[in-house]
Amino acid sequence: SVTGAMLRLVLRGASALAGRSHPKLVAGAAEAARQQPGKIPFLQIVREYARPVRKKKEAIPSHLDDLPDTMLKKNYANVSAVDKVDDDVRRILSLEMASQREKVKMKKEQLAAKVRRSPNDCGSAEVQVAYLTAMILTLKEHLHMHPKDKVNLTCMMIATDRRTVLLKYLRNTRYDTFENTCKQLGIEYSPPPQYRRKITRRAAVKKEFRAMIYKEKQKLRALERLKQMEKQDEGIKEQVQPKEETPS
Repeated sequence: SVTGAMLRLVLRGASALAGRSHPKLVAGAAEAARQQPGKIPFLQIVREYARPVRKKKEAIPSHLDDLPDTMLKKNYANVSAVDKVDDDVRRILSLEMASQREKVKMKKEQLAAKVRRSPNDCGSAEVQVAYLTAMILTLKEHLHMHPKDKVNLTCMMIATDRRTVLLKYLRNTRYDTFENTCKQLGIEYSPPPQYRRKITRRAAVKKEFRAMIYKEKQKLRALERLKQMEKQDEGIKEQVQPKEETPS
């Protein structure tokens, strides 16, 4: 039959391509042909062999690397009974065996301790900036390895906008605190422009119309320059060529 002839032809091609080094290719083609007689199995197997290998992105240095492994977790940092426990229990309660979320909590407290006004300060503008900075750095590392994660990208953009608003407030009210916060947290603040014009529909249409007129003027100028160059070339040719003497 036609199906049997096609199967034999495919198996011959598979055996010729595979050779002795890949005997599983022929067996896989025969098995796929029995399961799906209406399709060509050889192409499917070749596609599986020819799948591109995706290179994994190299991990960037984490902002959590400066946290020592011997540091206790947030819930056990102020407990006095932790000093009397064994070393194994202390390792369990330390950051050595902590999760990513617990490490981020400790990083938030570490950054907030640099800028807070008093030991009990948990809600001032500079402390909120420290919390948002730790969150933004964590999301940046995650998005470097997973760039298609749109949800966390949106969360990072919201946190960045919120931090910008707080920094603008500090800059307008207490400039010395603003400078100290940016210095301690390593933030490069770029101020907004002094004048912002609200773009209306009329202004956008006018801008597009002006751009269209400018392009048309450029085309006309290019044509005029081309005509001038042609005239200059003709004049040079007339000067170079000797004039023919008219017969008397």
